[in-house]
Amino acid sequence: MSGNGYFQLALYLVTLLGLAWPLGLYMARVYRDELPGFARWMRPLEHGLYRLCGVRADDDMPWTRYAFALLAFNLLGFAAVYALLRLQAGLPLNPEGLGNASVDLAFNAAVSFATNTNWQSYGGETTLSYLTQMLGMTVQNFLSAASGMAVLVALMRGFTRRESGGVGNFWVDMTRSVLYILLPLSLLLSLALVSQGVVQTFSPHVDAALVQPADAATGQTTSQTIAVGPVASQVAIKQLGTNGGGFFNVNSAHPLENPTPVSNLLEMLAILLIPAALCVTFGRFVGDLRQGTAILTAMTLVFTVLLAVCVGAEQSGNPLFERLGLSTQASDLQAGGNMEGKETRFGIVNSALWATATTAASNGSVNAMHDSFTPLGGLVPLGLMQLGEVIFGGVGSGLYGMIVFALVGVFIAGLMIGRTPEYLGKKIEAFEMKMAAIAILAPPLAALAGTALAVALEAGRAGLFNPGAHGFSEALYAFSSAGNNNGSAFAGLAANTPFYNGLLGLAMLMARYWVAIPVLAIAGSLAAKKIIPVSAGTLPTHTPLFVLLLIGTVIVVGALTFVPALALGPVVEHLQMIGVK
Repeated sequence: MSGNGYFQLALYLVTLLGLAWPLGLYMARVYRDELPGFARWMRPLEHGLYRLCGVRADDDMPWTRYAFALLAFNLLGFAAVYALLRLQAGLPLNPEGLGNASVDLAFNAAVSFATNTNWQSYGGETTLSYLTQMLGMTVQNFLSAASGMAVLVALMRGFTRRESGGVGNFWVDMTRSVLYILLPLSLLLSLALVSQGVVQTFSPHVDAALVQPADAATGQTTSQTIAVGPVASQVAIKQLGTNGGGFFNVNSAHPLENPTPVSNLLEMLAILLIPAALCVTFGRFVGDLRQGTAILTAMTLVFTVLLAVCVGAEQSGNPLFERLGLSTQASDLQAGGNMEGKETRFGIVNSALWATATTAASNGSVNAMHDSFTPLGGLVPLGLMQLGEVIFGGVGSGLYGMIVFALVGVFIAGLMIGRTPEYLGKKIEAFEMKMAAIAILAPPLAALAGTALAVALEAGRAGLFNPGAHGFSEALYAFSSAGNNNGSAFAGLAANTPFYNGLLGLAMLMARYWVAIPVLAIAGSLAAKKIIPVSAGTLPTHTPLFVLLLIGTVIVVGALTFVPALALGPVVEHLQMIGVK
């Protein structure tokens, strides 16, 4: 890799961590109701929304009511998107006259956007009207992200409260997430993206005359239809909210959704910005910034190592080309390495960086086709999803997932020394471990069970475009993506069928709510407990040793769960690639 490649990676990481710190401190003030002066002008709007919706901001909910509010609100979001998809042919803002979605596709898409997964079995520009894109998908990008952030805030309160029956108010936490965090950041990013050429318009699709007519089976093609629409507004929140659903079918590889290296950098920063900043928010919220820094350090170390593997694998290229006498080395005439499925305006480094970032977060957007990565390059995004989307992860959901792993880590450490485990002054007992077990095991169950059904049943195998290990990887990637609420696609899979739309939808529901509800139960249990003073026997949870313990817990659980499946997919494919004579 060239010096320029190292510079790009270093610039990204330094800028990300530099921006995360002040944003994290700001979000802590938002959730502690200590708004800084520049944001207080929105306070009347916040209170007006409460009055309009009949919400009492001082209503402190027990975790059961908080969970019910989360489920009810997400159910309404699902119903709204489903209705838009099924009725869009007769609704306004549909200049191309697109028809209604099928029942199975509408179910899959509505579940996907309500759960912050944003898996897409459709091509946006050929399936969804402008109204559906804006009122359905873009609105859910805000609300599903805010729901995950609200669950995290409830968990943080569980650590700070003592002998309390409540964990906060879901409606307040969600409103503040949208009003003070997601909406302002999205407006700023939208303007920046428009300045780079990301389209934002209500105009119909444009017919452009070709400079040189192209031959087609039916004669000469003299024009090309260019899809346009209100793109920038959706792209901004899809990245900031770790949603990832593209306005266009090829997502952020499309030149009108991600046209320049500058827009590429801005979108990649947006993917991990809030998840990284929430670690700082957590530290400030619990009164010890070292706690958040330790978790952020663990995330960054795992991310950096896997990023190096992905970039290295793609820079090495495919040895089969060398055996055919085709050089994969960089020169004045070619980029070198594995450029298949990648945009030349981004190159290998930015494509591999995006693939790593989008699967470290539960984002799902792509600027290159992961199906065309080398086996080891494709293993990295697979592995990041299978770790439970906790290496940064989704907004809110990534950090509360990592905190669950932290609880498991301190529980194991407590067993080794014969002491009741504690985390941030709260005893970790049987109930918390039962809920943590459900939260950790639900996503792998959804991913592995779905993959097994896909390769065992004819309806599943019919959707695989490739045979052997690569075809298995396509199915494994799809269910790992849905079963961990990521949403990115490996490609090479005919997913828009009743089988895949239904099964992937169920996997998304399981991965979202079988994690969020146990986390809220943990929050309620912790809030009801006393805070135990630090003693000589307390395990420090801000030291390098704890960082290593946390990383080990995440990797061991992920490895034990998915190594057999990975061995059947990318590992076998890599051995086949390097072993062919």
